[in-house]
Amino acid sequence: MTAPEVNLSELSQHPRQVVRKLQSSATRSVRIRQRDKDQQDLILVSADRADQVIAGASATTKMFIELMKHNGQAVMLATEVLPAAFPWVRYLPKVDVQAFVVELVDTLERADSLGNPAPVANLVAAWKSTAEVHADPELAEILAQDVEDFGPVPAPKTA
Repeated sequence: MTAPEVNLSELSQHPRQVVRKLQSSATRSVRIRQRDKDQQDLILVSADRADQVIAGASATTKMFIELMKHNGQAVMLATEVLPAAFPWVRYLPKVDVQAFVVELVDTLERADSLGNPAPVANLVAAWKSTAEVHADPELAEILAQDVEDFGPVPAPKTA
């Protein structure tokens, strides 16, 4: 199910029509297309739908966290099924997959308490970058080399 789409100019010139599209949409949302490719599209969503999405994600997160806290087998199972949700984890060493699961659960709990999904998205992006390193044998070899530590980096001089 996809949301109907309108241009940003349509929202400013015909707001009532856009609101009618929003109200009749099965998703109770409208995608607002930006003309400038440097700007992200917007989503106009009804407040009740936004509240429902947040409540659903929060309930799912809380159940998942409690399951992980109370059942050691759930942690093992989550580690086994993680590649279905994040196929790139197959490039991570097993110890890193386990670390990702632990960190993901912790971050989900903290992000849910804030009502802000950004920390979860940042964590997933960071672990995906780590998987990209492991997927490239040349890069993984370079990063695995022992290098001499040249000490602390001095602060840049101000002009």
